[in-house]
Amino acid sequence: MMPQTLTIGAVLTAEELAERLAETATQALIDEARLSPKPGLVDSRSAGAHQDLSLDLMVRSARSLTTTFYLLALHSWQRPADIALRQEVGRLGRAGEAQMMAETGGVNTHRGAIWAMGLLVSAVAMQPERLLPLHIAQRAAKIAVLPDAFSPKKFSKGSHAVQRYQVPGAREEAQSGFPHIIGCALPQLHHSRARGASESEAQVDALLAVMSTLADTCVLSRGGLPALEAMHQGAQAVLEAGGTSTMAGKQRLRHLEQRMLADNVSPGGAADLLAATLFLDRVSVA
Repeated sequence: MMPQTLTIGAVLTAEELAERLAETATQALIDEARLSPKPGLVDSRSAGAHQDLSLDLMVRSARSLTTTFYLLALHSWQRPADIALRQEVGRLGRAGEAQMMAETGGVNTHRGAIWAMGLLVSAVAMQPERLLPLHIAQRAAKIAVLPDAFSPKKFSKGSHAVQRYQVPGAREEAQSGFPHIIGCALPQLHHSRARGASESEAQVDALLAVMSTLADTCVLSRGGLPALEAMHQGAQAVLEAGGTSTMAGKQRLRHLEQRMLADNVSPGGAADLLAATLFLDRVSVA
């Protein structure tokens, strides 16, 4: 079953558009969390490589962010990408993170997703008449490259991995216009659908397309370069076997999942980008 797409017309008010975008963004996060099977990640079967997460917690976390996405869209409505907008996006994103932490009891469920999804929600609201995926991603990048003087200078696990391994992180992905969404996930999603895969299989294939090349700092933080290389090779092997709609692909996916669980790693960065991909797929026009 194909996902329902969001129809954005010129007659929508700022409030109506913000409400639709917030609902679509929240649902994309929930759909990503429930999608199965996802190696190392929380899904409808298990908590993957996580001890402190559950599907229920992920869903509650996603729903706690609806107001954040609404406010991001409302405050970005038909605005240019400038310092004032960047600071407003940062302020609302940090407030959303605090709300998420309050809902989860301090567990980081969606910090990376707030950054990626928040930028894309804002980018759609900036110019709702221009909905090509590339155009939305480029507008998001224009926000992401701007400085935010009020951003706290805290050192996260992701930023530590970026420094230690000299790889691009979530910030660089956004500043580059989300190349793993535009160049990997969306094309794979459409390709798998065209080949007759079910919607869930196409979405897992899109996740694997990201996992095959992304320097996922969540994986690097917990398993180092060997775990990252194993993820890259395993995800690519599934796709080369025809994806998760084939028996060979399913078998290789099981092998990849076994390896990632043995390494105790979870591709959280790739999951954030998949949720953002689902959002873009539902709001954009081909």
